[in-house]
Amino acid sequence: MSGVRASRAMSRASRATAGAVHATTGAPRATTGPPALRRLRRLPLHAAAALTVLVCLFPVYWMATTALKPSRDIQSSEPRLVPHTWTLEHFRTAVNAEGFAQFWRNSLLVTAGAVLLSLLVALAAAFAVARMRWRGRRPFVLAVFIAQMAPWESLIIPVYIIARDTHMLDRLTTLTLVYFMVTLPFTVIVLRGFIATIPPELEEAAQVDGCTRFGAFRRVAFPLLAPGLMATSLFGFITAWNEFAYANFLIIKNQDQRTLPVWLSSFQNTFGTDWGATMAASTLFALPALAVFLLLQRHVTSGLASGAVKG
Repeated sequence: MSGVRASRAMSRASRATAGAVHATTGAPRATTGPPALRRLRRLPLHAAAALTVLVCLFPVYWMATTALKPSRDIQSSEPRLVPHTWTLEHFRTAVNAEGFAQFWRNSLLVTAGAVLLSLLVALAAAFAVARMRWRGRRPFVLAVFIAQMAPWESLIIPVYIIARDTHMLDRLTTLTLVYFMVTLPFTVIVLRGFIATIPPELEEAAQVDGCTRFGAFRRVAFPLLAPGLMATSLFGFITAWNEFAYANFLIIKNQDQRTLPVWLSSFQNTFGTDWGATMAASTLFALPALAVFLLLQRHVTSGLASGAVKG
């Protein structure tokens, strides 16, 4: 009996030692169950992920394929998922449309200006909220959250009245300021949370070495903000690039100041809508946003996650 008890004690000790080794080294424990059972359990998750991707990508696929179909196939009563014939005629129609290059320039100027302005102002505001203690700090943060929650469409009439009374209608500057106003709250919220995750001791150490407060922030904290800046830049770019309502209401008489979302409506006339050219123009319109996302997507997830760690 004593030998049996000793062997049991040794086995318990060995299991405890193995558990301690796993906890210390971080080595993964062996999962129980056959591989086929584990794959079966993951099947619903994989199916849900595949369905989500399909639902999200199908409209984009349909837009691109419609842009490449001949007009007779677009108007056919029997639509096909995979066209038999392809054409680039609709893309030529879109590119040769009146004002194509000018409207691209307008959209790029407005979007870039709004993103740069929101980054500059939001970075200063986020630093003041995250690093400084001043009277009215909490009401200011609450006001920023309320501004973020307000629907943009509810502000169209007030913004239009202000632009009309200040003689700012039909100007790209007005659109730039409106898009700056729309993207600023989100940028402040994300950068505030991101700055809060950076230890202030790093800046204090730089100040001890002779840097000013601004110099310490520029040399130490600012390089660590790259993921957050990338994430907010992407949000601001997509928001300003795709916005239609304000551009349609604020640019009325001077049609040369239109942006690309408003220009897309020019393919509709009294005889109907040229769906091929509309889809081709929409495909071209989506390419810059897609390119910016592909360039910045590595930083987007880490930037948003890091900015949400602290409030």
